[in-house]
Amino acid sequence: MPDKKRILLIDNEEGLCRMMEQVLLDNGYLARAYTSPLKAIEEFRPGAWDLLITDIKMPGMSGLEVLQKAKEKEKDIPVIMITAYATVDMSIQALRKGAYDMLTKPFEPEELVYRVKNALQQSRLLEENRELRAELEGKFCFDNIIGASGGLKGVLERVEKVAVRDTSVLITGESGTGKELIAQAIHYNSPRRERKFVAINCGALPETLLESELFGYKKGAFTGARENRHGLLEAADGGTLFLDEVGNLPMNVQKTLLRFLQEKEFNRLGETAPTRVDVRVLSATNSDLKEAVRSGAFREDLYYRLNVVNIHLPPLRERADDIPLLAAHFIAVQNQKFDAAVKGFDKEAMQALCDCAWPGNIRQLKNVIEACMAMAGEEHISRETLDQFVEIDHEPVGIPPAAATTAGELPFNAALERFEADLLTGLLKKHGGNIDAAAREAGMNMATIYRKIKKYGLKKEDYL
Repeated sequence: MPDKKRILLIDNEEGLCRMMEQVLLDNGYLARAYTSPLKAIEEFRPGAWDLLITDIKMPGMSGLEVLQKAKEKEKDIPVIMITAYATVDMSIQALRKGAYDMLTKPFEPEELVYRVKNALQQSRLLEENRELRAELEGKFCFDNIIGASGGLKGVLERVEKVAVRDTSVLITGESGTGKELIAQAIHYNSPRRERKFVAINCGALPETLLESELFGYKKGAFTGARENRHGLLEAADGGTLFLDEVGNLPMNVQKTLLRFLQEKEFNRLGETAPTRVDVRVLSATNSDLKEAVRSGAFREDLYYRLNVVNIHLPPLRERADDIPLLAAHFIAVQNQKFDAAVKGFDKEAMQALCDCAWPGNIRQLKNVIEACMAMAGEEHISRETLDQFVEIDHEPVGIPPAAATTAGELPFNAALERFEADLLTGLLKKHGGNIDAAAREAGMNMATIYRKIKKYGLKKEDYL
C-alpha cells in the first residue's frame, strides 16, 4: 500500500495493544501501541498520525484527558474511544470533546477494522472539504476577479465592505456581467464562508416547482409528494442563498419570501408549523425591478427587503480596458484545460475585441475566446479567426444624421447611412428603446444594433 495510514494505539492492557497492533498491520495500516498514556501524549506530534485509538479508563491519565490533549495539539485528528463500561453520560462527554466513535470491549477484530475504515474515510472527506473550501475561497477572493477599470474597482470596494455585514444585497446588471461571481465573492469573504452557498435561477423553473424547491414540502402536500423534502432555504441554513433573476419570482412566492426575510421562518408546503433557519439572502436581476414595482409585478416591500445594498455591475462595453486582461485570463484557462499554447490575439484582433459592443458581456467574450482557440492553428489568434465568431464593424464611423441635410444632396454611401440611421432611430422609438425588440424587427443581432448606435452617434434622447 503506497500511502499507509498511521494509527496510534493507547491502552494500559499490553495484550489488547498487541492484538490491535497486529490486526491493523495485517490490514495494511501502520500502527504503534503505547501502554502509558502520559508517554504517548508527550511524544504526540501534529501530523504524525492519521487516527488515534485510546482506552477511557487508564491509570495516570484517563482517555478523556488523552482526547482533550490530543485535540489541543491537532484538533482535526479523528479519535476512537475504547471502553468496557459504556454509559450514555460517558459517550456524550467523549463526543462533546471531539471523539469520532466509541468501541465497546470485548470486540472482534473485524469490528475494529470496520470502525477504523469509517473514521479514516470521514477524516478524508473532511480534508477534501477543507481543500475544496480553500480552493473556492482563493477563486472568489477579490484579487482573482479580473479587471483594473475604475468601474470594477468601485464595485469591488463595495463588495469588500458589504461582505462582512450580514445584510441583503441586490446585484444588478446586464446578462453575462458576472452577477453570480460577485455573489460568491460576497459569500466566501463573509463570516458564513464555512457554510453552503446555494444558488437558484428563479426564471428557470415553473411557479409550482419553484415554490417547492425553495421552501420544501410535506409528504402528501400535492400529487407526487411521496415523502417529506427540505427546500433550498434549509439546505443553505447557516450560509447564503442566491436568488438569480429574482424579478421572475411569482407573486405567491414573493409573499412567502417576504415573510421569511421579516420573521426568519417559513412554512413548508402542506405544513402548518413554521420552520426557522439562519440564511443570508443575496439576489440578482438584469431587469428593472423599480419598473416592476410600479407596474405591480413585484412587491414594493420585498424590493426594499432585498435591496438593502445595491451593487451594479457595469456592462463590458463600459469597461473596455478590462478586455485584454479578461482575454488573457480565459486563454490561460483554456491552455491549461486542453494543454494548448496559444499566446493571445494579434494586434488587429485585440483592437477588434476592444471595439466590439459585447451585448452578451463577459459570458459572450469567454465563449468567443473558447471558439477561437478551438479553431486557431497558430500561437496568436488572428482577426480572420475572430471574425468567424463575432460580427465586428469594418467600416469607419459615419456622420451622425444631424450633420446631413437631405438625402438628395448626399453621395450614395452617405445617403444610405442617413437612411439606416433614420430607420434605426424609428425602430428604437417604436420599441421604447428596447434594443432586443428593435434588433428582432430589423432582422439584426443585438451586437450589430449596438455598433450602429455607436457608429451614428445616437443618444438615448434621440429615441426615448
